[in-house]
Amino acid sequence: MEDFSNLVNWETLYSNSATFKKNKPIKYGFVEEFFERKFYEKLYKTYPEFDKNWYVNNEPARSAAGRRFNDTFYVGPEHQVDDPTLSKEWNKIKRYFISDEFTANVKKYCGIPIKRIKYFSFILLRKGDFQLPHIDGDKTVKLNMLLYFSKGWQKGDPGGTYISSKEDESTILFEPYNLDNSVVCFPPSTPKSWHGTRYIVKDVKRQAVALAWE
Repeated sequence: MEDFSNLVNWETLYSNSATFKKNKPIKYGFVEEFFERKFYEKLYKTYPEFDKNWYVNNEPARSAAGRRFNDTFYVGPEHQVDDPTLSKEWNKIKRYFISDEFTANVKKYCGIPIKRIKYFSFILLRKGDFQLPHIDGDKTVKLNMLLYFSKGWQKGDPGGTYISSKEDESTILFEPYNLDNSVVCFPPSTPKSWHGTRYIVKDVKRQAVALAWE
């Protein structure tokens, strides 16, 4: 059995559990130092560069770039193989993401009856990118997790996924600014699950990985 110890700071995540469960109008949480720092630095240094393996979304409500593991979005037994274009650290954490152990730990944190990872992908936002406040249409998804891999983010700068009470950025309740080894979690598909990303005006790269559980 593969050893996944010393990759994630689960106790740090658990310490935010009560806050996650009591937040309104939806449950949401933000945790810093999610990964063990030495392992995180390896993930950060090998976060994939923007190239032909990425696809770009330029929609009226959203602008961003995405990259899949082995060119697949959804997770199933047939997709649980390593991606030779990624580092050994990214392949290892991918195997951990789809493990029962990882899901059980996240379930312990959020208290939401998640069953398994449905999909995950890299998401890159750069100057001019954004996502209008919205509620996800896939009602089978019970929890989203955005893992950030960006250093030097300035307080007040857009880029982190925010939570809002309505379909309007003036109602933002929470927006993360430390995007260096941090994570935001929330159920994306409830009637009150408004979230988005403000328009990025600086020449920066917001590097993230999105996980979704059903």
